[in-house]
Amino acid sequence: MADNGKNQSIPVAVLGATGSVGQRFVALLDAHPWFRIAHLMASERSAGKPYREAVNWVQTTPIPERVASMMVEVTDPSAIGECRVAFSSLDDTVAGPLEESFARAGVLVVSNAKSHRMDENVPLLVPEVNADHLELTRTQDFGRGAILANPNCSTIGLVLALKPLDDAFGVRDVNVVTMQALSGAGLPGVGGMQAIDNVIPFIGGEEEKMEREARKILGQVSGGKIAGHGVRISTQCNRVSVIDGHTQCVSVKLGQKVDVQDLIRAWREFEGEPQRLDLPSAPKPTIHYLEEENAPQPRLHRELGNGMAIAVGRARPCSLFDFKFVTLSHNTLRGAAGGALLVAELAVRKGLLEGVEAPGGSIV
Repeated sequence: MADNGKNQSIPVAVLGATGSVGQRFVALLDAHPWFRIAHLMASERSAGKPYREAVNWVQTTPIPERVASMMVEVTDPSAIGECRVAFSSLDDTVAGPLEESFARAGVLVVSNAKSHRMDENVPLLVPEVNADHLELTRTQDFGRGAILANPNCSTIGLVLALKPLDDAFGVRDVNVVTMQALSGAGLPGVGGMQAIDNVIPFIGGEEEKMEREARKILGQVSGGKIAGHGVRISTQCNRVSVIDGHTQCVSVKLGQKVDVQDLIRAWREFEGEPQRLDLPSAPKPTIHYLEEENAPQPRLHRELGNGMAIAVGRARPCSLFDFKFVTLSHNTLRGAAGGALLVAELAVRKGLLEGVEAPGGSIV
C-alpha cells in the first residue's frame, strides 16, 4: 500500500459489534492508521438497524460519527466481501464455529473469545511475549484464513510482568492474587448491590484459565505445537469495585539469585517485537516501573501508554518465595480490544495474510 490514508486502509469487520468489547473495537478502529471498519456484525436482533440504534453505547467517548449511521449486519462470512480481517468479540457460546467459518472464508480472525485459546495450532498471543508463536498458523487448515486468539485479560497483565524476569533469570513458581475490575464481567455485568461495598472472591473459570494460558504463552514452539512452560502457577481471582484496571499481587521464585534492582532493570529495559517494528498500538515503554510506595493504582495508572502499557511497583523480597510485586493492566484496552488490535498489526506486518500488506510494507 502506498500510504495509510483512509482510502488506502485495510477494511475490517467487527463481530459482536454491539457488546462492550465490540464497542471498544469500534472506538479504537475509528482512528486507526491502518484499519477501516467496513462491516459491523452482530445478532439477528441487531441486524438491519443503524449502529446508533442497535447499540447501548457505554464508552466515555461518543459513537464515531461515520460508524453511527452504518447498518449492522448479521454475522455471516458470505457477506464480508473482500474484507480479510475480522475482530471477534462474539459471545463464547457461539464464537467457536462462527470464527472457524470466517477463517475458512479467507479471513484473519483475531478473537477475544475463549473458544480457540487452547487449540494446539492457534497462537495465544501477547505480541511482546510470544510473537514467534505466529508460525503455528502454518498448521491451521483454513486456506488463506487463520485464527489468532487474544488471551484472558488478567493473563495478559501477568505474563507481561513475568516475561522479562523469565528471559533474564528464569521463573519457577508464581503465586498471584487478582483484584479485577467490574468491566471485565462485560454487559450487563455485576449487579449494583453485589458490586458496591464488596469484594467477590470468585470469577468462574478465571483461575484455571490464567494458569493454563500463562504456561502456553510463555512456552516454546516445537514441532508445530507449543511445549508449555514448566512454571508452577497458583491463582486466586477476585472481583472488586473498580471500573477498569486489573491489579495483581504476585510472588515469584526465580531460577537464580538476584536482587531487587535486577528485577527493576529487567522490566525497564524490556522491549518486544511490536516496539522494534514500531506498530501503531505498541506502547513505549511496555512496562512502567513506579517507585512510589503506594503504586500502581487503577485510577491513576491504568491509562499509561494509552491503556496499552502495564504498571509494576512495590518490588521487594518475599519471605516465602524470592520476590513479590504488584502489577496493573487496563483490562478492556490492553486486555481486550487494544491487545487484539496489536495482534492484528503484528500479523499484518509479518505478512501473515497473502495479498494484505501493512502500510510501509510487510516483513516476512
